[in-house]
Amino acid sequence: MTKKNKPIDSERIKKAVREILLAVGEDVEREGLKETPDRVARMYAELLGGMREEPEKHLRSVFTENYEEIVLLRNVPFYSICEHHMMPFIGSAHVAYLPSGSVLGVSKLARIVDSFARRLQTQERLTYQIADFIMSSLKSQGVAVVLEASHSCMTIRGIKKPGSTMVTSALRGIFKRDPKSRSEIMSLMHK
Repeated sequence: MTKKNKPIDSERIKKAVREILLAVGEDVEREGLKETPDRVARMYAELLGGMREEPEKHLRSVFTENYEEIVLLRNVPFYSICEHHMMPFIGSAHVAYLPSGSVLGVSKLARIVDSFARRLQTQERLTYQIADFIMSSLKSQGVAVVLEASHSCMTIRGIKKPGSTMVTSALRGIFKRDPKSRSEIMSLMHK
């Protein structure tokens, strides 16, 4: 059974959460904590559901279209889980591509973002995964992805810098090669 087909082991998560609660000195039989291991197991199944999802399923809505200008979807909300501290990072994705004879249903761009975001991630890898997937799947002339996110692992713990935002970008094809195209897409993304 591959990782993508293997279901989340909820019982194992419940046991681990119970152990964490005991390790921090909590009473696992306390009313407010009795159901916590089960809730946490369900939460991880939801938040990390992208690990068991094939993003290719969102390519069923590709349409032949003689459109050769930029397609841009801005401000797509996303959340992910930082693999270093297992804490959330939350932000917005801006995703653009320059078609080569086919376009993707607009909601599918947001679904592709979610498919990769709902995994244990780093923001840098997430940015590349989205860009590379769209570039290779649509055979686009170019792809640009910019993610802006707040990382709770540095806003509420550690250095504690609330309000800070990390920005990552991935440019492919013409958006990487051609300075004029790069400038145009970046200006459109940040209007």
